[in-house]
Amino acid sequence: MSDTKNITHPFPPLYDENSRTLILGSFPSVKSREAMFFYGHPQNRFWKLIAALYGEDVPSTIEEKSSLVLRNRLALWDSIHSCTITGSSDSSVRDVVPNDISGIIRNSKIERIFCNGALSHKMYMKFFFRPQESRRESCHRPARQTPRTRLSGSPGSGAL
Repeated sequence: MSDTKNITHPFPPLYDENSRTLILGSFPSVKSREAMFFYGHPQNRFWKLIAALYGEDVPSTIEEKSSLVLRNRLALWDSIHSCTITGSSDSSVRDVVPNDISGIIRNSKIERIFCNGALSHKMYMKFFFRPQESRRESCHRPARQTPRTRLSGSPGSGAL
């Protein structure tokens, strides 16, 4: 029996009016969908990395994770609203409907968008990036800062 399903993203983005950096994933894993929160698999290094970057303790609860994100003016969201997927496999994703990131951009102070992985970057470039609106070149690699209109300075990079 296959676990291929058409799934709609089950939980909302995490951001507030002070968020300045959007970390854009692709689609929640099975464990994240079960937890109803971002990066829910216990072996995922995301929370350890974010805590290390900001010199904080690794959060364990959803409340602690949310607080870490918002305290450091981050935002979390995924590029895919719904798709057909087998388990948690990014390589199985098809029938993609993108998420709308415009509300996050409009209701926060987002200056940078980082894609957390190859699929996230591919979806960002396909559905969200508009070269005519940006003064920056795309890095065309996953886990790098993506182009945004309001960015200034030299391109940054970061591997999540």
